[in-house]
Amino acid sequence: MPYPEQICAPMRQDLTNAGFEELKTTEQVESTIPNSKGSLLLVINSVCGCAAGTARPGVKLSLKGEKKPQKLVTVFAGQDLEATSQARKYTIPFPPSSPAIALFKDGELVHMVERHHIEGRSAEMIAEHLSQAYNEFC
Repeated sequence: MPYPEQICAPMRQDLTNAGFEELKTTEQVESTIPNSKGSLLLVINSVCGCAAGTARPGVKLSLKGEKKPQKLVTVFAGQDLEATSQARKYTIPFPPSSPAIALFKDGELVHMVERHHIEGRSAEMIAEHLSQAYNEFC
């Protein structure tokens, strides 16, 4: 059973206000991730504390740098179940986790930040980690 929208709406807006496009259907995921040109950042959003406390703030902070992904997209784990499941097919061989952050280049996964890379780290540490990936792949 998905989380109620009234709980998730502010968490969705946290990323959409920062320029992320929501992918809510498998069709949107299929037409976006594998066909992307250039760099694409996928955030698998979540209601958990580490998503609110460090993942989303860290992602937003990482986008203030000179190098950043060309396209920003997000799915919401625990609510957009089918879209999230479809998006996770593109993060294989990494096991499903949320929150998670995936960087793609020309439709291919080039960098993955799993939940265990987020838990216990500050937003600044996550932003620095992502900035290093952007410098290499964007």
